[in-house]
This record gives sequence, C-alpha cells and structure tokens, in this order.
Amino acid sequence: MTFSIVARSADGLAHGVAVASKFLGVGAAVPAALAGVGAVATQSYANLAYRPQTLALLQTGVSAAYTVRALVAGDGGPVAQRQVGVVGADGEGGTFTGGDCHPWAGGAAGDGFAIQGNMLAGPQVVEAMGVAWQASVGESRLAFRLLAALRAGDLAGGDRRGRQSAALLVVAKGMGYGGTSDVWVDLRVDDHPDPVSELTRLLDLHTLYFERPDPALLMPLTGATAEEVRKLLDGKGHTQPGLDDALADWAGIENLEERLVAGAIDPLVLDQLRGR
Repeated sequence: MTFSIVARSADGLAHGVAVASKFLGVGAAVPAALAGVGAVATQSYANLAYRPQTLALLQTGVSAAYTVRALVAGDGGPVAQRQVGVVGADGEGGTFTGGDCHPWAGGAAGDGFAIQGNMLAGPQVVEAMGVAWQASVGESRLAFRLLAALRAGDLAGGDRRGRQSAALLVVAKGMGYGGTSDVWVDLRVDDHPDPVSELTRLLDLHTLYFERPDPALLMPLTGATAEEVRKLLDGKGHTQPGLDDALADWAGIENLEERLVAGAIDPLVLDQLRGR
C-alpha cells in the first residue's frame, strides 16, 4: 500500500525516509530515524513497534540486515504481510517483503539505502527509485536525494490504487531549528490529490526558511548593498540604528532568522526583502 526509500547521506551524517501511499497520513505511521544511528520504514500492515525496536538494535552496532532479521523473528503478528526497510550508520541497507504482501510487492537494497513497496503498479516503481537515487549522488542534501527517488517512483506508477499522502523525515546532529534539535526535515502531506508534488513545494519552502546560508554566497553589508538594505528596511518600518538589528527585527517577523549572519546578508534574504 506504500512505497518508500530509507537512506544515509554520502558523508554518513544524515539519515532519513521518504514515503508515499494511498493511505491517510502515511508520515504518522511509516518513518522513524535517530541522528547518528539510522532510519526505518515500516509498512504493509505496519508494525509500529518496529520503529523503536530498529533504532534500539542499530544503537548496539548491529547491521541493517541483522536488524531486519531480528524484527521479523520477534514479530508475533502477520509477518508474511509485513514490509520493512532499514539503514544504519554504515554498510548496506536491509529490506524485507513478506510473501503475502499485496502485489506487486518487493524491494532492493545497497550501500546506504533500502527501497521497498507494496500494492505497486509494478517492479518498475522500485527500479525507477533506485536509478534516481544513484543518479543524484552529486546532491549533498539527503532530503533532496530522497525526494528525487520518491518522485521517480511516483512517476513510474507508485501505489496502484492512487495517491493520498507523502512524508519526508531527515535527521542529523544539531541540524534542526536553532541547532537545538537533530530533526533537520520533518514534512508531511496527509491528504492531497498530488502529495509528492506538494511535498516538493514544502521542501522548497523549508529550504528558504530553515536552511542555513552558504558562506560562499554571503554579501557583506557594506557600500551599495548596505545602502539598499537600509532603504528597504526603513520603508518597512524597521529603523533601528544598527543595520544588523534592523535586519534581524524584519527577518524575525518573516521567519528568516535561520539565514541571518552578522555583517552580511544572504542573497535569498535580500530577494525576500526586495519583495521577490
């Protein structure tokens, strides 16, 4: 009833899950992840106990494949209808598809990823996701790699019953809001006619509001740039004597505080200030 990818970033610092389904609020049931440890997707008559069990097992240093075997062995429910994917801090991912899952059902795993789906349009869904995952190796941001794979699966037919919900979860040490959380991205589309496209829109907004600026792109608040910023801020009623203070006052109202750097301005922030 669902297709997902569980993966680790190339540098090993981030872990996450992207999932879509003809199921209400799939993000509330399928994904779980713990920074520096790993991630899991439990689906097809999902056993939600797999989520804490997986993370506890991975914390002991066991492999993703062993974790999958342990989950299945310890499940007293309808294991033949279960599906699960796991990735740990290193090594290959692990995936399991019970023999009684609604067809088409199956998965694939490799270094740092596991892809799985059930009640799919066909094996091409998993295959397309794998191709997209490998093709995005040049993208350093795990959230965008996961979403690219999910989008490929959706375009290949996805859940054969149709579309309803999608979710994206990414964790990494200190990468959450304000540096006080490990939850880097946690976006959910619970009920929508085109949930993967909506998830893409939300990730673009998340990037604007919550990603930190690229130091190489920062513009010093001097000269003509400082003059323009001051004029724009004055026009919006932010007239504090210090330019950094005035910019921070405006940015806090616009939810752009994560992109502030003293003495400089992010080009994306400047575009927003200009009203673009």
